[in-house]
Amino acid sequence: MSKISPPSRPVESAEEGQRDSYGNIPGARVENRRQLVVKLAWMSLWMIYLVYPVKDLASGRHGTAAVVAGALALVAFLTAYVGLVALRSTRSESGRGSYLIVGTMVLLAVGTSFGLGQPWLTLFTYCSVCVATVLPPRLGLPGVAGATALALAVALLVRADADTLASIILPCFLGGLAMTGLQRLISTMRELREARATVAHLAAAEERLRLARDLHDLLGHSLSLITLKSELAGRFMDSDKPEAARAQVADIEKVARQSLIDVREAVGGYRRPTLPVELAAARTALTTAQVTLEAAPSVAGEHPGLGNEEAGALAWALREAVTNIIRHGTEATSCTVTMDETWEGEGDRYAVLEITDNGRGPGKSAPGNGLSGLQERLAQVGGRLETGPGPRGKGFQLRALVPVRTVTSPAADSVHE
Repeated sequence: MSKISPPSRPVESAEEGQRDSYGNIPGARVENRRQLVVKLAWMSLWMIYLVYPVKDLASGRHGTAAVVAGALALVAFLTAYVGLVALRSTRSESGRGSYLIVGTMVLLAVGTSFGLGQPWLTLFTYCSVCVATVLPPRLGLPGVAGATALALAVALLVRADADTLASIILPCFLGGLAMTGLQRLISTMRELREARATVAHLAAAEERLRLARDLHDLLGHSLSLITLKSELAGRFMDSDKPEAARAQVADIEKVARQSLIDVREAVGGYRRPTLPVELAAARTALTTAQVTLEAAPSVAGEHPGLGNEEAGALAWALREAVTNIIRHGTEATSCTVTMDETWEGEGDRYAVLEITDNGRGPGKSAPGNGLSGLQERLAQVGGRLETGPGPRGKGFQLRALVPVRTVTSPAADSVHE
């Protein structure tokens, strides 16, 4: 199985995944028609409150002209409402168009309420919600209060009864108030996404600076030494001292070989994944796939008994498990990640990373290349891989075990010396 994207770009990976999903992140702009249709379908559930105007038109208490005018007004109102949702979903800044649409909806609500009676007061609930949507957060609450006051004034002028006032005016205010809170939440989520993107870019820049610093420190001294010894070898050859020149060439070879080893170690450390980074990438990827991630705090915590190679192997295991859930975790909606230790055999201590989802499970298919490669990677550090059904036979569980070595503190070493 192929690996997921490198952890240095979790935000970009999430945005790319978002374009292919049926849903979209709250507050994010809709990227394609499929997402827009899904969003409009969800919004259409709230059209159930229009049953009151429709029922009024079908009651037979209005003339033909009034029924036709009311039907046209209702269609225009519904078109304006759906158009506003589409406009706000496809454009980050809708500008004056939104205010014009909301103004049209308010005029239609006022006109139909006066012309056709109190059942049409329910249109003000939609107006209140739309006012809270288009206004800036600081003006949301006053705007909702104004829309509710207008609805109350119209209701009193058309002499609506007490039951109608309670069943329409209160939802009008509460619906707008709820949308105001939702808009604030969306604004906060947008700021958090921008902050997360900034942190990801800063982390990548910091890692590049670390690699550049390490390579400079490693190669600066080595290349200077190679240059110096090359000059000495040339002088010895000019002075007809072949043995001394050969000695300098041998030193140059040793320095070059050691430099190559140092560079490989530095690049290997740069590319080695870590559990905190992989956990952050997993959270972003699973959220995009609409899978809830529950991770124990110990996963991203300190693990003093784990060497770099062992910790890197566990990070690879987490990455591969998340890849499997996204690509093959049919019907999975949640994923649990835990970190623990266990004793086996003759007192051998192992760190255990366990990833479990609630999908259909492994089925009868053979392990893919990703799991085979992960098993080989764990075997290189003395660990092993265990896979199978989750608890009670549901879902899929992956357990990666690596040995924990005793780490001696510097203070203890000084005491023994």
